[in-house]
Amino acid sequence: MSTVALVALARPTFDLTCAQANFDSARALLTELGATVVGPTDLVMTVEDVAAVTLPDADLHILFMASFSDASPAVELLGKVKGPVLGWSMREPGEVGERLKLNSMCGVNLAAHALMNVGQSIRHIHGNADEPQVRAAIKDALAGKLPEASTPKNVTGELGSEADAQKAFDWMKGKKIGAVGDAPIGFTPCVYDAQQIRSLFGLDIRQITVDDAFGKISEVKEEARELAYAGALAAQPSLASVNVDEAKKVYGVEVALDKWREDELLDAIAIRCWPEFPTEMGACICSSLGRLADRGTVTTCERDVLGAVTMMMCEALGSDENYLVDIVDLDASQGLVRLWHCGSAATKLAADPKNATQSIHCNRKLGVAGNFPLKTGPVTLFRIDRDVDPSNSTGLRMVVSRGESIPAPNHFQGNTATVITQPDAAALVNGIVTGGYPHHLVISWIDVRPGIRQMAKMLGIPLTEW
Repeated sequence: MSTVALVALARPTFDLTCAQANFDSARALLTELGATVVGPTDLVMTVEDVAAVTLPDADLHILFMASFSDASPAVELLGKVKGPVLGWSMREPGEVGERLKLNSMCGVNLAAHALMNVGQSIRHIHGNADEPQVRAAIKDALAGKLPEASTPKNVTGELGSEADAQKAFDWMKGKKIGAVGDAPIGFTPCVYDAQQIRSLFGLDIRQITVDDAFGKISEVKEEARELAYAGALAAQPSLASVNVDEAKKVYGVEVALDKWREDELLDAIAIRCWPEFPTEMGACICSSLGRLADRGTVTTCERDVLGAVTMMMCEALGSDENYLVDIVDLDASQGLVRLWHCGSAATKLAADPKNATQSIHCNRKLGVAGNFPLKTGPVTLFRIDRDVDPSNSTGLRMVVSRGESIPAPNHFQGNTATVITQPDAAALVNGIVTGGYPHHLVISWIDVRPGIRQMAKMLGIPLTEW
């Protein structure tokens, strides 16, 4: 009989009723299949919850992502156990157009990256406890046969010209990224090395604290705030449904960030958008980032500087506007994934820009965040990531794939793209998770792969292409 250490992570801003029900079902399935289940019987959500956990020896460790969580509890509790850890993510419940109630898959993706950073490995299953294939996978895992760390077949394609790649390097050289605050706790993909980025891409980072940013925001004159709000309202009349005080705070942030951009000659801004903005300022700043992006400034949330570098590399190779997304949903039978973020997309990326609705943030219930589906067409999915392989002198790696964004309703409140992937969708998700790649990918609507291949070759950065 196997002893299974089961740890269920969650965060209070998600649907805890659903998270708890899924956790109960998981425990019940493990018990039914003959496992002795040890570990916390409650959802682990706080620092105090983590400190209270003592895991006895076990034959199998399961990281059950009851809802999204940052990766710090996973690292603390499972970073040093005998691996591989089995990451188990849940399907998204609810109706089309509702908020993302769990964001479980993204949580496993984030945890996998952090666990890889501390030398742990992870395997992955996706689906609810009542699904036959999940039951079979759990049964196999209890017998010592974990799911494979399978990936799509590696592909190769034509190289872009060295001359075009050099033009892209020249375009990037000397450009500046403004970074606000620290990476959120447990968000290892958002950690960066400024010297590494400067030496490889010629990009400079200008770092300020969140308090510095709040100081800049406090200096915005009321007249400028009102003018920015009026401009946003004229562009998107749906903004009228959002609390006016919250909206004016958000567009005051837009003014402050735009002035900082102008003063420092910034080309991109990567900002720690939570928790301080919703908890201390009382607003979610997604829409301000979208408006800056509409005017040509690359913006990323969660202080993802390497995400901004990825976006800028795409633009250097001829991509127009692009966007930072999470993989949040998988429909293996249809060969598709849903890519999402909570509402900071430029309105020019909307499937219908004239109806790029502005609303409240899906979880925080504060204004202002975009709420519209992303545009359709062939897409490139790309990411630059730090590499833990000591033999890689660049310290970076890249992953790229391809797909087609198809017409679909906005599946989750915020910004969603429904993408039929060129490789098998389930294999792509498995490769991203078990490979410890970041939860943030950049979606671009122009095929920039030839240039990516050439730039990776010239830099000596390993490129995985699926």
